[in-house]
Amino acid sequence: MNSIETLNLRLHSLKIFRLFTWSTRILLALAFLPSGLKKLLGERFTILGIETPVGFFFEALYRTGFYWNFLGFMQLLAAFLIVIPKTTTLGAIIYLPIIINVFIIVVAMNFTGTPYIAGMMLLANLYLLFWDYNKVSKIVKVLFSK
Repeated sequence: MNSIETLNLRLHSLKIFRLFTWSTRILLALAFLPSGLKKLLGERFTILGIETPVGFFFEALYRTGFYWNFLGFMQLLAAFLIVIPKTTTLGAIIYLPIIINVFIIVVAMNFTGTPYIAGMMLLANLYLLFWDYNKVSKIVKVLFSK
């Protein structure tokens, strides 16, 4: 057993980390619900005008139509899966590329304050993937074995 597995087992044995993990899952799910629902229903995410870079960016995404709805669907799917006990790992895996993209967008577009929130969400998601290290490592081995 390597040191990562040992640390993972130690964390799993402590009740405080089990509670922290469930709290993290719930908070991450709640964070995607409003924006995911708005996108899925085809509503605009912001009221900023297109004369601002951020408003222009979100208006362009909104005008893609189906892609805007797809983004919302994936956010909601990740949010629901991350809190269902049998699908938490899948939820965290789906959540990862979404939150990476959100983080890159808010950093690249110089959002005020939002990079900190998105960065914490990214770290929280990475924590959840570490929590499910045994499952994630098996998936990685299957994907990259050959």
